[in-house]
Amino acid sequence: MSSQPSSQPIAFQPAVEPVIATTWPVAEVLALFNLPFNDLLFRAQQVHRQHFDATEVELATLLSIKTGGCPEDCGYCPQAARYDTGVTAQKILPLATVLEAAREAKAHGATRFCMGAAWREPKDRDLEQVEEMVREVKALGLETCATLGMLGVGQAERLKDAGLDYYNHNLDTAPEFYANVISTRDYQHRLDTLGRVRGAGIKVCCGGIVGMGESRLQRAGLVAQLANLDPYPESVPVNHLVQVEGTPLHGLDPLDPLEFVRTVAVARITMPKARVRLSAGRRQMGEAVQALCFLAGANSIFYGDKLLTTGNPEVDEDQALLAKLGMHTRNTAIDARCDVTEES
Repeated sequence: MSSQPSSQPIAFQPAVEPVIATTWPVAEVLALFNLPFNDLLFRAQQVHRQHFDATEVELATLLSIKTGGCPEDCGYCPQAARYDTGVTAQKILPLATVLEAAREAKAHGATRFCMGAAWREPKDRDLEQVEEMVREVKALGLETCATLGMLGVGQAERLKDAGLDYYNHNLDTAPEFYANVISTRDYQHRLDTLGRVRGAGIKVCCGGIVGMGESRLQRAGLVAQLANLDPYPESVPVNHLVQVEGTPLHGLDPLDPLEFVRTVAVARITMPKARVRLSAGRRQMGEAVQALCFLAGANSIFYGDKLLTTGNPEVDEDQALLAKLGMHTRNTAIDARCDVTEES
């Protein structure tokens, strides 16, 4: 027990120093999920405040640069060509359109601009266009991120040379639940792409989706997979399934909101230096649940009224919520202290 004076706020000096494991067996991650809710959030806050300003949030904007027509069968995705969801396949956006969106994102306070394409994997001619987008967006002073599907040999290096800061490739769920969601690629395919991204020196953005019918044990399995990556991802998007009519996962019983908050808290504890991002599903959460997620250690959001194809809270709604909570936005110029590859 610390001997801090009684006038010292616990917010800045935790009374108990949290123990951070270097590896996380699924059983230990499940034990975190099973903690009493208040105890779990208290522990997550302790860990969060060791590594971040608890009132700071990163704003990232996501743009679909190539929408629809994907050959994969991901059960949650309205962009799969095999599902009738009302999403029309489109060609890759012109560079000018992407830059206009990036400038608007920066004007609204975003510091990271993410470009997503509905491909199984990019062809070389596709990658050439993305490389140009990366160079031009980076020149605007934004961090760059891309999610283009699986990457082949040499493709990650090309993106790195173009100036890509982050590559997003989610594990989606636990290995043992994966076949319930996707059959057109293996879990190992995802791990291989993450390995290529790390090998090229690009930072990793990798998380998953909850509310797809998985059990709490399987949610623990997903978090364990992420936390045991070496190193764990710099950014961890936690998505709440947005059910889209026409996809196989439409019609599931919705996940309890407090279970989503638990997932955020467990991600924070097991990956203490990562940016834990509230991603898909925020529109359905409401302000109270989002506030609990920030209390649980989330410190990044996707910002803007649309993600790839699904809705997101309006910019003015997010600004109003952050103002109510007394939160401020991240300044990239002073954020180097939070690189997860530095020594604990």
